[in-house]
Amino acid sequence: MGKRADSVIGLDLGTHVFKGVSLRQKGDSRLVLTNFASHQVPEEFGSADDLAHHVKSLLRELGSSKACAVAVSDPAALLRIVEQPDTPVDLLRNALRWNGLAVLNQECKDFVLDVAPVSMRAGSNGRAATSESAGNVAVQSMTKTRYVVGGLLRDKVKQISDAMNKVRLPGQVLQLAPVCSFNAFEIAYPEIFNHEGFLLLDLGHLQSTMLIGSKGELVLVRSVDYGGKALGHALTAEEALDEAAAWLLIQQGDPGMADVCRTSLSRLATEVRNSIGFFEGQREESIFRIFVSGGLARFETILQTLSDELGLPCEIWDPLETCEVALPSGKREALPHEFVSLNVACGAAFEYLRS
Repeated sequence: MGKRADSVIGLDLGTHVFKGVSLRQKGDSRLVLTNFASHQVPEEFGSADDLAHHVKSLLRELGSSKACAVAVSDPAALLRIVEQPDTPVDLLRNALRWNGLAVLNQECKDFVLDVAPVSMRAGSNGRAATSESAGNVAVQSMTKTRYVVGGLLRDKVKQISDAMNKVRLPGQVLQLAPVCSFNAFEIAYPEIFNHEGFLLLDLGHLQSTMLIGSKGELVLVRSVDYGGKALGHALTAEEALDEAAAWLLIQQGDPGMADVCRTSLSRLATEVRNSIGFFEGQREESIFRIFVSGGLARFETILQTLSDELGLPCEIWDPLETCEVALPSGKREALPHEFVSLNVACGAAFEYLRS
């Protein structure tokens, strides 16, 4: 690969909204946000042409770039943290591909896999495909090496690759969304990342993902099949109420809608509480606050409900905390409303620029 560009577009190919950021790196390594955009998309694409059409619409608003880093949200993707004897990652990757059932309780022959030691920052090789999983991951012993194992279905990788080639902007980085979020938090809040235990809760459309880290190390990853789609169904009484009206009532803090919200969010809160308990039971550390991202994090009612249910502060975090902003006035005014959902796109771009 030739010399890396000093600017990059980071794309978050979500299951409901595509997000993108355009970042430039100055000579002194400072990062500058020069543009961002988002577009609502279907949950699934029938072909690479369909995907390319929506990517092109997003890129049209973001502008041109020589480099692109892509992050993927996919409920079928795989993420585990496993303990194995110290093994070269190429050897371990091949072993897991053919013997995944024994180690991961899942067949992996149809996945593109990547592996990285947990002691390294996630995705440090710049091409890791790492994703959510429905399972807990535990650290039992320090006598073995802990590895992050991530994968994406081969057909999905091909569809994305074909689509990016069609828009004439091949992705130099392909990662899964949770790892990008973890990487973005490292850049945005280095003191917390390197010196504390923390929980990142990303509220997606179909799934919500929990990432627990401690002193720079990814400790636990878990995803729950609950997100904005499920909450939306609850708020609209299975579409009996207009969706836009329901979300407006949530934004206004309507007491009746707040009760519906609390009932719906209780399942997610239980899963978050269980994950915190698991982490604190395994390590002599505590989680004191939860950092929330995703479109749902825009609603104070949702943040307050989660805080009440969990007994911990739930606060939004800004992936652009350490970045400069050089945006047109209209985009600058919109940024305070949009940054909560740019964590994954930022993480993908950060990974390209620091690799």
